[in-house]
Amino acid sequence: MKDPALKITQLSHHDLDGYGATTVVAAYAAVNRVVHIGRYSDVGPVVEAELQRLSGAAEPETLMMTDLGLEAVAVDFINKFAAMNAKRPTEGHHRLIVLDHHASSLAQLATGGLHPRPVPDDAWPSLVHIGFEDPAITVIIDESRCATRLAHDHHELYGSMTPDDETRAALAVLVEAIDAVDLWNKDRPIFRQALVLDEVFWENVSGFIPPGHPWHDRFIGDLLLGLASLLGGGAAPAAIERQAGALRAKVIDTMLAGQPDDDREQTTRMRIAPLLARSPELFRRLAGGAKLSFGLDAGTFQRVSDVLMVGGDAALVINVQRSGSMSFRSNNQTALDTARKFKGGGHKDAAGGRLPSGVVSSLADAASQVEPILNPPKPDLSKSPFAALQGFKA
Repeated sequence: MKDPALKITQLSHHDLDGYGATTVVAAYAAVNRVVHIGRYSDVGPVVEAELQRLSGAAEPETLMMTDLGLEAVAVDFINKFAAMNAKRPTEGHHRLIVLDHHASSLAQLATGGLHPRPVPDDAWPSLVHIGFEDPAITVIIDESRCATRLAHDHHELYGSMTPDDETRAALAVLVEAIDAVDLWNKDRPIFRQALVLDEVFWENVSGFIPPGHPWHDRFIGDLLLGLASLLGGGAAPAAIERQAGALRAKVIDTMLAGQPDDDREQTTRMRIAPLLARSPELFRRLAGGAKLSFGLDAGTFQRVSDVLMVGGDAALVINVQRSGSMSFRSNNQTALDTARKFKGGGHKDAAGGRLPSGVVSSLADAASQVEPILNPPKPDLSKSPFAALQGFKA
């Protein structure tokens, strides 16, 4: 078991296996922050930001990478991580744990100068360790197991907690189900049921408590473990699908217990809208007073923007998608005028537009692109060639 005081950040893929891995890790360790990455093009900016953050961190931390597929940018990051640790005192070394199962990762590692250890792990004949002089760095590739199973089978690398018996039983089923689906092992008895797990996951991962909110992974993790219990009970796929809504409601009931503004007679999105509206992780205040969000599901944005405007927190709310498409909502007829600045149109209080770049990777990235268009800087007249003539009288 590892030091429970060591902060853990986990970077994982935005799919069922990536979330399975975060659910497993959360059962064995207290994770401080999780970042889910949906596109390979986003891996570079995320790991670069983590490298800069860790370079300036006074205390050692653990960084985990699960199910990301090690393309060139990730391999370059691992080499930079090792170089960063080499400059720190031994007791201050950050830990890096990489658990991956993509066939292309070994070739990319070799291209980056990272090669398997000469002695294989006898306990796991399909497993490949990548050799490092720094014992704080562990890179494991195993094509025969999904990332969820890798995180479960190697929890001694990071774990500081022991799950209770009920959670351990659910984890065992979850691991088996995701392993069957992610590796497309149709011959396994659980495969037919496990497909329902994948379907329910995609129906819930973005439309309720969105990525970026502190409760997001807890919501999806509890939902996955609850579904795993149904799978373990041998329920038919159709029965599991019908029970998924009730299970989600149960998870939400537990999470919102004690919230002063919770109304259980409302729909799930309406119930969680006040919670999301209060989240500094999901919204950025722009210079003119508008609030900006990134990547919110259309239904969620509609509910949350209404809460923000009715409560008087903002008269204009903007949502930017990864593709650069934008939605504007207002209660003072400014949505359309704002959308026109982004070559958009629509109604006075509900409009759409698009960022010129067409590519957005995060809320911070969205803000950096929206702000100068929405609130362009005023010219500095003091630098004008005619400034010297000011005050001159004939």
